[in-house]
Amino acid sequence: MNAAIDTADRAPARPAVTHSTHKLKLLLKREFWEHKGGFFWAPIWASAISLLFTLMALGMAEYVLRSHNGLHINGKTTINGLDLGALTSQMSPEDMAHLSQGITMSTATAMFWPLLVLGFVVFFYCLGSLFDERKDRSVLFWKSLPVSDRDTVLSKLASALLIAPAIATAIGILCMVAYLLLLSVFVLIHGANPFTLLWSPGNLLANAGVAIAALPIYALWALPSVGWLMLCSAWAKSKPFLWAIMIPVFAGVLVSWFDLMSVFNLGSSWIWKNVV
Repeated sequence: MNAAIDTADRAPARPAVTHSTHKLKLLLKREFWEHKGGFFWAPIWASAISLLFTLMALGMAEYVLRSHNGLHINGKTTINGLDLGALTSQMSPEDMAHLSQGITMSTATAMFWPLLVLGFVVFFYCLGSLFDERKDRSVLFWKSLPVSDRDTVLSKLASALLIAPAIATAIGILCMVAYLLLLSVFVLIHGANPFTLLWSPGNLLANAGVAIAALPIYALWALPSVGWLMLCSAWAKSKPFLWAIMIPVFAGVLVSWFDLMSVFNLGSSWIWKNVV
């Protein structure tokens, strides 16, 4: 009897307390899965379309070369079609430097398309981030959960400034690699070494490093715009797009009209370039 445990005297077990960082992690996952089409698939489709156009351009170039029996330059025709190996061996160091700059720019352009789509995705995501939840009344469900409004807003802010740009940058780097692979096949067909002609002067690692290093800079640069869009999303009763666009435009018109920037020894164009 003495060894018996009196369960009635036991204190009730305390409910497990969820750490705030764990809540934020769950909220970030929720934002990603709810907006996976914009955060993930939109940059992928942009990359796929750009690679498709690149493939079509290379196919058209190959067709033209074969149908005209080579490449005509200043009235002369290369033997057995386009021999890139022989052509680049005759280039001067200055010409090779220009070629390297051109390849670097083309690889950076290949990475640009997912980032361009990112701008539109983040813009409309921020406009609907809080407005849509109020519109469909799903905000009432989320308020019933043990999640603060602060954590909800922070998760949306982090998704717009960190998660979506990081995903788009990773997809852009993969698109850049795929672009160089397509060009490598074309270069191999025409007798040149892709590593010396494309990969080495293309500065793949430099472009990727710049894109990754720009992520925190982008987050700081875009923070005022993202904050303004989310403010309009939380405040506007309807059409947050018009409020987000028209208020800065009207403010810029008034500032320009009354020449208010002259107080700070600045021209009226400053507010249009840096604010509006």
